[in-house]
Amino acid sequence: MRLSQMLFVTLRDDPADAEIPSHKLLLRAGYIRRIGSGIYAYLPLMWRVLQKVSQIVREEMNATGAQECLLPQLQPSELWKESGRWDTYTKAEGIMFSLVDRREQQLGLGPTHEEVITTVARDMIRSYRQLPLHLYQLQTKFRDEIRPRFGLMRGREFIMKDGYSFHADEESLQKTYQDMYKAYSNMLRRSGLAFRAVEADSGAIGGSGSTEFMVLADAGEDEVLYTEDGKYAANVEKAVSLPADSETSPFTSYEKRETPGTDTIEKLCNFLKCSPTQIVKNVLYQTVYDNGLTVLVLVNIRGDQEVNEVKLQNELTKLAPQFSAKAIIAFSIPTSETIATWAAKSLPLGYVAPDIADDYIAASKQVNSQFVRLVDKTAVELKNFVTGANETGFHVVGANWNEQFKLPVLTVDIRKSKAGDRSLHDSNQTLQTARGIEAGHIFQLGTKYSEAMGATYTNEQGEEKPLIMGCYGVGVSRLAQSAVEQSYDKDGIIWPVAIAPYHAIITIPNIKDAQQIEVAEKLYTELNSSGVETLLDDRDERAGVKFKDADLIGIPFRIVTGRAINNGKVEVVKRATRESQEIPIEEVVNTLQQWIKEAIEG
Repeated sequence: MRLSQMLFVTLRDDPADAEIPSHKLLLRAGYIRRIGSGIYAYLPLMWRVLQKVSQIVREEMNATGAQECLLPQLQPSELWKESGRWDTYTKAEGIMFSLVDRREQQLGLGPTHEEVITTVARDMIRSYRQLPLHLYQLQTKFRDEIRPRFGLMRGREFIMKDGYSFHADEESLQKTYQDMYKAYSNMLRRSGLAFRAVEADSGAIGGSGSTEFMVLADAGEDEVLYTEDGKYAANVEKAVSLPADSETSPFTSYEKRETPGTDTIEKLCNFLKCSPTQIVKNVLYQTVYDNGLTVLVLVNIRGDQEVNEVKLQNELTKLAPQFSAKAIIAFSIPTSETIATWAAKSLPLGYVAPDIADDYIAASKQVNSQFVRLVDKTAVELKNFVTGANETGFHVVGANWNEQFKLPVLTVDIRKSKAGDRSLHDSNQTLQTARGIEAGHIFQLGTKYSEAMGATYTNEQGEEKPLIMGCYGVGVSRLAQSAVEQSYDKDGIIWPVAIAPYHAIITIPNIKDAQQIEVAEKLYTELNSSGVETLLDDRDERAGVKFKDADLIGIPFRIVTGRAINNGKVEVVKRATRESQEIPIEEVVNTLQQWIKEAIEG
């Protein structure tokens, strides 16, 4: 492609609404154009990148025996109501675009396709002889993000590969899951990205085990905790670890003390001259289930620890059946204004004790009239601890479980792991931290959707059984931008060779020099004919402008038909290293073919 004929406009300055380097660079280099909040046009250079990523994804998926299909973006609400996720996605998380058509039918724009694919399987799979089956698609997805940001990282419309597998038993699911683990690793490796596979929470998708594939980058929204020995890595939402040992309490007898102005752990520790590891912190949460019931939750946790709210929500989801509910649609720490709507009497916030009475809650049809009480493992073993006294300005010291305070029945692990914690598999290993961008996620769904939607098969014994499912997603457009976030410099993008829009760009410094044009045209034809995808910058611009644009758009190899042609050579510059060398014109094609092969296979 000749740049003079291409839709090619670069920007000198960073766009005002772009926050992270990759977003700024893709806009400045003319890869994408903002159409609306979280909505972008993929321009010609970007579309070539996305096609290359998609091709790598297809090749790896097809190699596992998966079959490509295309599922509808418009999805009837009835399917989502069958699975129990309609309210979760339209009310709780609010991420699904929903609409009503002219026939007054409710529809959703698909953020994901579990319900659709389960419907297909329910209608078409009859026997174990049809299993296992794995279908996948590359499709545009939609999410009604509250705050779209970071360009293609968190947009309201994006391209994704999602695949779904169906099995007769767990062993078959595990095999496909491992196949996907390998395929996803290959996708990211072939795309030229540094990544880490980590244990992850399954979130609203559901299921048991799941693994995220994180592209390592400083601007990543996710925190990854890992050990140097390579034996453990997890998203911070899922991570488990050993906390620091608690210190021995200086208080040997139970006593209520006046502690004015100590409504935070730090203030309390300073006042009592004690360690936060000797404190039982009592945190109040409010949960709204899909049947409209509000449930108040009191969490006891060691004072130096933070509650992992994802783990807490998972525990509360397990309790949903006892409240005649299926899912959580809202979860938060209640504000003083919210508390006033259901409190029967004033709560001593900041001084709450583990035994705060249920009669603080006004009974109603909307609000459960008792606290759900959970104790984190870090608080269970504490002796002579400090905690609230249920009276503003007062705490108790020297307290013990089942003496002054009854130990809650539900003991859980809901603490947030952090860098510096000891690893469970080897206490000599401490957790390290890194930032990552989630580019892929694989799930073991089990029978969550097949049971809810009646998708069954007949086994060898003639029995009807629910299909066992797996789910596997790769963010194609997100992966493309994450490559930029991982690899750029002050002058622009540095694309990995495998997914760069073009392998090489030929720059003609002086468009009025006939010899420069002749050499450039010859190389342009020969390189493209030999499989080296090449741009020709034949614009009537100053050489400096062309060099800046070549750096900005990040093409791996730049060929300059400058003064060296007088010696039968051209200058070739590697974008990643800025290494420059003069190569005989007749050797350029073979040299670039070799470099490209080494970069892609290496």
